[in-house]
Amino acid sequence: MNLLSVLLQASAPAPSGVGNYSGILMMVLIFVVFYFFMIRPQTKRQKEIKKQREAMKPGDSVVTSGGIYGKVKDIKETTIIIEIAENVRIKVDKNSVFVTAEDIQTPAK
Repeated sequence: MNLLSVLLQASAPAPSGVGNYSGILMMVLIFVVFYFFMIRPQTKRQKEIKKQREAMKPGDSVVTSGGIYGKVKDIKETTIIIEIAENVRIKVDKNSVFVTAEDIQTPAK
């Protein structure tokens, strides 16, 4: 016997009908594992972030997705005005802002 005949015999279908459903069962099992360990926690985290963005109000400390810290000055429908220094304000997209619990400390002069 050569290697090819051994491999062909090993991959032969099972004589019972259970072998036909084992592939489908394995795919369903993989999907369930992905759902509970990857998809579900990600959607839960996205809902929490969305709720925090909706609860933002002027005066909250925030950080942008680019790493800029500031305080919210004005909130519009899709944009937010953030003050990053005294009299320095930037306009950013609402989806790129995350609420922080940290107080922003300005360095002493």
